[in-house]
Amino acid sequence: MDTDRAAIVVGADGSADADRAVRQAAREASWRGLPLRVVHAFIWPLFNVPLGPPEGGPPESGLRNEANRIVERAVEQARAQEPGIDVVGVVVEGAAPPVLIGEARTAEMIVVGSRGLGGFSGLLLGSVAVGVTPHAACPVLVVRGEPVPRGPVVVGVDGSPHGDAALAFALQEADWRQAAVRVVHAVAGPALGPGSGELDRAEPRLLAEAVKAADPTARHSGLTVEQVSLPGQPAAVLLDAARDAQLVVVGARGRGGFAGLLLGSVSHSLLHHAPCPVAVLRQTSN
Repeated sequence: MDTDRAAIVVGADGSADADRAVRQAAREASWRGLPLRVVHAFIWPLFNVPLGPPEGGPPESGLRNEANRIVERAVEQARAQEPGIDVVGVVVEGAAPPVLIGEARTAEMIVVGSRGLGGFSGLLLGSVAVGVTPHAACPVLVVRGEPVPRGPVVVGVDGSPHGDAALAFALQEADWRQAAVRVVHAVAGPALGPGSGELDRAEPRLLAEAVKAADPTARHSGLTVEQVSLPGQPAAVLLDAARDAQLVVVGARGRGGFAGLLLGSVSHSLLHHAPCPVAVLRQTSN
């Protein structure tokens, strides 16, 4: 692997959700022309338990060998999905959230499943996705739900720097996916609903200016861009707009967030309830 280039990093633990994340991460790496790094967080050394084969047991048994098999299988899945990508697999000692947060310092993107092997079946979002998304220094893609293959890429904008980053990311993702873009702005207050005059005139202009600012060279001018302003709370509006989406993109925090929060209420709601994969963007990424 070319270590001079940032990689797409995906967490692998052998679960069905992680397998889906590996396949999507392979696509993301192929679209970008970047390497893929498959990472398995090996937590067992922290508990001081035997890692090798038990005495008298088969030499291929033991926790360390199982971790290696998880990575090898994930690498095979990635290569089968996108044969042309440069992919490597590693076992890194530690718990999954801190391991992946560490990987995010030099990654282009972190990709995780919505729940892994350690999750309880009733939980909507697993501890790894919850732990990584607020702290990662790069975009995080949480592979969840059932994306509509030909659906749009939905993105929420609110004029905040995080929202601007989300819009730029969504335009590029839509280009790679050959999908339409649905740019959504939620307007609080029933008095500002469609037909209110000022909203009808101002909102299309604001959305058009946001799209132009996110794509100043008209690089994505061939995309179909639907601009939607709807009354309601942002989380509810975006969840409804994403019902037929293949991806929904949101900033980590919007204008309504408190400065000390790492993850806003809108991104938090989408991560728990969106019907499709969710990408969370910060203002800047490496």
